[in-house]
Amino acid sequence: MAKVILKNIGKIYGKNVEAVKNFNLTIEDKEFVVFVGPSGCGKSTTLRMIAGLEEISSGELYIGDKLVNDVQPMDRDIAMVFQNYALYPHMSVFDNMAFALTLRKVPKDEIKRRVLQAAEILDITEYLERKPKELSGGQRQRVAIGRAIVREPQVFLMDEPLSNLDAKLRNSMRAELISLRKRLNTTFVYVTHDQTEAMTLGDRIVVMKDGLIQQIGTPQEVFNFPANRFVAGFIGVPQMNFLENAQLKCSGGVYKVHVLGGEFVLNEAYQHILAEAGTGERSVTVGIRPENMAVVAKEADGAITADVGVTELMGSEIYIHADKNGDKLVIKAGITDESDVHFSDIHNMKEISFRLDTSRIHLFDRNTGDCLYYAGRERGI
Repeated sequence: MAKVILKNIGKIYGKNVEAVKNFNLTIEDKEFVVFVGPSGCGKSTTLRMIAGLEEISSGELYIGDKLVNDVQPMDRDIAMVFQNYALYPHMSVFDNMAFALTLRKVPKDEIKRRVLQAAEILDITEYLERKPKELSGGQRQRVAIGRAIVREPQVFLMDEPLSNLDAKLRNSMRAELISLRKRLNTTFVYVTHDQTEAMTLGDRIVVMKDGLIQQIGTPQEVFNFPANRFVAGFIGVPQMNFLENAQLKCSGGVYKVHVLGGEFVLNEAYQHILAEAGTGERSVTVGIRPENMAVVAKEADGAITADVGVTELMGSEIYIHADKNGDKLVIKAGITDESDVHFSDIHNMKEISFRLDTSRIHLFDRNTGDCLYYAGRERGI
C-alpha cells in the first residue's frame, strides 16, 4: 500500500496547450480520491500521468517514497481500469485476468489462486471459461476490475469505468465498488464526470476545471461549502440557483442580502466571516440550492411569490421551474402521503410561494466567482 504525492504537476501538449496546471495533491495510503469535472478539464490526463501513460511536463510524482517521473508504467506497481474494458477478445475470462501475471512469470499455482480469489470477490467465477463477447457490459467491467485486482498493486487507477453502462447497471456497479474498496482496503484514484459517482465513492473529491484544481474536500464539504460558483453549480442535482440581481448591505454591523424583492439577514457564522474579512457593500450573486427553498402558503411569513413555468414530477419529488422578476429558479419539493404538496395542485398553479433557508445562502463575487465565505472558512474564522 502507498500514498501518492503530486507536486506542481503540469502537462503541456505541443508548444502552449496546458492540459494540467500546477496540480498539487497528497493522496493518503488507503484513501479513495475522485477527480471530477467536465470533459476536457484534465482529470484523465492527470490519472494517465500517475499511470505513466502520459509524460509529465513539469513537477514531481511520488508513489510511496519513490520518485516515479521516469519509471515505466509496468514498474510503478499500479493497476488501471479503463473506460472501454480493454479485454482480449480471443482469450477466456480466466486468461484475461491472468495475462499480466503470466507475463511476469508468476507460478501457475499462484496465478490460479489470485484469479479464483478475485473472481469470487466479483462474483464472476461461473464466467471464467467464457470469452468477453459472451458477457454483458457489467460482467466485462467486473473482468477488467478483476484483472487489476490479481496484480495486487499499491494503487488502483480507474478512468470512468462505469460510463459505458446503462443507468441501472451503473448504480449497482457503484455499490459493488464501494463494497470492493472495503474488502481490498487499498489506495484508489478514480476519474469521473458524474458527480453522483464522486459524491458516493470518494473519501475526498478533487473538482477540476480547465486543468486547474477548483476545490479539494470531502463530498459533504464540497457540497455544503463550495469554494466558487463553478463548484457550486457543478455539484448538486438540480443545479444550484444563481440570482444575479442581489446586493450585499451592511447596517449597524449586520450583513443583509437584498434579493428576490426581499431583505434577508445572514446567519451568525457568515456575519463573523464577512466582518473579519472587512467585506463591504457590493453587488453579489446569490446561490441557493433548490432543496433549500420550501413551498409555503402565500400569506406565510417571509413568503416570496414567483410565476410558475414548467413542473417536473420525479417520483417522490417535484421540480418547479419559476421566474421572479427575471431571476430563473428551480424549487425542489418533496411529495409524500403526508405532504401538503400535491403534484396536481402545483401542476395547475400560475404562481408558487416559497421561503428561503437563509442559513443556506451562498454569496459569490460578481467578478471572480469566489465564494465570499470560503476564504474565512479556510482560515478557521
